[in-house]
Amino acid sequence: MVPADQGGGVMRADLLAETIAGLDEALAAVDAFDRALIGGLLRPQPAQAAELAELADAVAGTPLAAAVAEAAEKAAAGAAGEDHFAALAAARTALLGSVHDALMARVAEATGRAADDDLVPATGGEHGANLLAAARSWLSDLARSGWRGIDHDVVSASAQVVSAMLPDPALRRLASLLDGFAAELAASCPGAALARIPARRWADLWSRAMLLTLPGAADVPETGTATGRLLPLGVDVHEHATAVQAQVHAVFEPAGGTEPRLVRASVSAPKPDTIVGAGLWQLLRPHMSLLAAVSEGRSMELDGMPITAEGDLIWSDEHARPGEPADAFATARVALVAATVPATAPLDRHPARIAVPVFLEGYTAEVDGAAMAFTVAGHRLAIDADRIPAAGPLTPEAVAASSACIGLLRWDSGAFGVQPLAVETTKRKKAVAVHAGAWAGGTTDKAGVKAEKAATDAAAVLRERAGRLLRK
Repeated sequence: MVPADQGGGVMRADLLAETIAGLDEALAAVDAFDRALIGGLLRPQPAQAAELAELADAVAGTPLAAAVAEAAEKAAAGAAGEDHFAALAAARTALLGSVHDALMARVAEATGRAADDDLVPATGGEHGANLLAAARSWLSDLARSGWRGIDHDVVSASAQVVSAMLPDPALRRLASLLDGFAAELAASCPGAALARIPARRWADLWSRAMLLTLPGAADVPETGTATGRLLPLGVDVHEHATAVQAQVHAVFEPAGGTEPRLVRASVSAPKPDTIVGAGLWQLLRPHMSLLAAVSEGRSMELDGMPITAEGDLIWSDEHARPGEPADAFATARVALVAATVPATAPLDRHPARIAVPVFLEGYTAEVDGAAMAFTVAGHRLAIDADRIPAAGPLTPEAVAASSACIGLLRWDSGAFGVQPLAVETTKRKKAVAVHAGAWAGGTTDKAGVKAEKAATDAAAVLRERAGRLLRK
């Protein structure tokens, strides 16, 4: 945030550094359950029984208490059924949800930004009950075998379930999760030979998948529509070997004059692993005109754009048109502080999902090898330079030399940090803005043009090879 003597609100960086009561205890209970899953719950050892009891004790004062206590007892005896595993997954998810809520409350206090706690209830009911039951059975088998006990026979049992789910749009969310999870496990088989097990990650995926098999859990909340002005702040790029996603964070100003709110608009595309860097935009541009507006520094006028209660725009170009020029840093200085933070759905309440747009100014940058931090009002705030995408001109060097930053406030490894989306810095004695998404809609930048040409050549070769295979 902008210091008060410059006319803006002040981000209480000191609050972000303070401990939160109960946070460590909740995470310790989650870690205990995650350790229990490593060895599997078919023939649990005394240490695993104690770890299951720790999870049950952590939710003893909640409505889950009785179900989780029974599930922990049955699991400790090696007699847990699918309902018991679902109860344990619910307890773990609830604990991480409480951590998320505590952290978001601290963020709201530090930024002075209000949060919207209202979510439209999901509609629908039980769908594909037999397939959900089959998925739940496979996930229960995983819990029994444990990560040390996985082999190709255990993992491949999911293939038939995933194949049956994928054609059904209502089940595709769970199917995609199961497919990716199974592929990751298959690449790690046999589990007994693993030197290191990603216990938190695999338990996250297992718990989420288990809860999504429960009737109604995957139902999407009802959507509304958004009409007004969209002011982009920056672009976050998520890249994997076979897929890429660009997520635009923005401030939305409703046409009716109601308070502005933070929103997101995402576009995803499959990709070959040879297309990286600036070439990613070629895959994404055809699906979202907003990317061009980001590059050009323009707002977008929305008319009836579908939007979820969580602030996610379901983007459709027919509901949007280019607006007037809108500088992201002007938006951050003027409109960001008053924007309401959208609510978070229950299953999405996880510390890893925290990504709140913030504006920083008047800080001092510190670089220590690969580590970087901003000192804000005397308090250190780590900078996650590893998240800066190669698909844009923003670099760690530009961040280190910056005087202002638009970023996403995240929480990782027990502390808050910032992922830069854009910075103001000085080049050749001239103040310039450098955006991670500057090349999203196209660029005349020499480095960007060179990178796009290389990606175009790679795509042409792939198309030629694919055509040759099809002709055969």
